[in-house]
Amino acid sequence: MKILLSLLLFVLSLFSANNVYECNQIFEQRKAELSSKIEKIDEAREALEALRAATNALLDRKKKMLAQKEADINATLQKINLKEKNLKNMIAKNKELLKAIKEAKDDKISQTYSKMKDSAAAQILSSMNEYEAAGILFNLQAKKISKIMAKMPPNKASQITGILLKGPPFREKK
Repeated sequence: MKILLSLLLFVLSLFSANNVYECNQIFEQRKAELSSKIEKIDEAREALEALRAATNALLDRKKKMLAQKEADINATLQKINLKEKNLKNMIAKNKELLKAIKEAKDDKISQTYSKMKDSAAAQILSSMNEYEAAGILFNLQAKKISKIMAKMPPNKASQITGILLKGPPFREKK
């Protein structure tokens, strides 16, 4: 019986050692599989971090380029606005100068015709375009206009009077 019992213990010990060995082998295999999966996950994480860093660097460069272009556009816009302001000032000054020149010219012409004899002024104005004559007469005093118109041919005087009634600017309508 002792022999049987020893044999039984021996067989049990063989089976239990084999089971322990198989469990350890399974755990080692599972451990190796998990280690390889962890390595793959770590590699994927590193690749993701590298991609994120590259994307952030690219995004920063794009932001800097955009900010630079925006600054350039704003500077150009300021230059354009300054030039536009200068042009408007120049146009206003030119208009003032043109107005002053026109007034000076009209004053000279008016002074010239006001100093002329009525019959000579009437002859000259009669031979001119009606609108030009109306422009000249408009700048004269009413007394002088009446004396000159009295010396003009009646049809020419009536045409000029009609133009004077409409008022300035005295331009021929096309």
